[in-house]
Amino acid sequence: MDIFYGFELLANYVTYNLLSLDAGTQIADSVQFFIYDTLKILTLLLVVTHFMSLLRYYLPIEKIRDFLASHKFYGLDYFFATVFGAITPFCSCSSIPLFIGFIEAGIPLGVTFAFLITSPLINEIALALFVGMFGIKITTIYVVAGITIGMVGGFIIQKLHLEKYVEDFVWKVKSQDQEVEIEGYKISFGKVLKLISKEAFDITKKITPYVLVGIAIGALIHGFVPENFFGHYLQKAGWLGVPLAVLLAVPLYSNASGVIPIIESLVSKGVPIGTALAFMMAVVGLSLPEALILKKVMKWQLLAIFFGIVTSGIIIIGYIFNIIL
Repeated sequence: MDIFYGFELLANYVTYNLLSLDAGTQIADSVQFFIYDTLKILTLLLVVTHFMSLLRYYLPIEKIRDFLASHKFYGLDYFFATVFGAITPFCSCSSIPLFIGFIEAGIPLGVTFAFLITSPLINEIALALFVGMFGIKITTIYVVAGITIGMVGGFIIQKLHLEKYVEDFVWKVKSQDQEVEIEGYKISFGKVLKLISKEAFDITKKITPYVLVGIAIGALIHGFVPENFFGHYLQKAGWLGVPLAVLLAVPLYSNASGVIPIIESLVSKGVPIGTALAFMMAVVGLSLPEALILKKVMKWQLLAIFFGIVTSGIIIIGYIFNIIL
């Protein structure tokens, strides 16, 4: 059962009962989408920031960070981050709370980005649908492609030493003294929870306006842009179809599970599978709403490099799919 099913019921009730909007209309789809994703993402943000703050207080995060920094994992740290990203059923925007938590906990920036890149691209629900529609072979290649983008992207970002482009408030939260004591004694759990909650709500307040703007744009596109709009252009683009697919996908906002049926439709209409998969990857990994939300936690230089790396990876993989399949 979907852990967010209650939010979906509430969004449906507000949309169709309180607001009396007709199901299936464009405005109703947009409103329902906006309410549901707002509830889901803000709840995730609060839960994750509370959890990561508790983790930082009660676990030796500094020692864990030093261990990661002082030992050579030969890429396994990036691999583990992508696997963790693959098994977390979050879209790109709802992965951001975990990104903030990773940074606060002292996880290296490149490893954090490996997670951020992979999480929206791959999840177990999407893969189950993928197997049913395209078979094991294509699904396996897609998983390898998604993990590769995450690992390579995270590795490049780590080597570029871009920590200075993460917004200052994230580092300030991370650098707060985690061993708070009063007259030589650690404070009570209740006091810890109060401090942690204040921190979590402060972070949420900073990010909420960007979250709402991003979700609103995604909701409008979700409700008002017809599905066959993209297939029409991609089918006629030829070898330019892959970069065009990525370009057309950027304004959209969905998770992999939601966009897979659209991909099946594109392929059935003659769009090459690599072009269709590039479109899907860009929808879930390069959305404009995601960029608007990320802009609150990172500076434009890091955001541009992140999008540039992921875009390049998606285009290359799109062409590879078109060649081998």
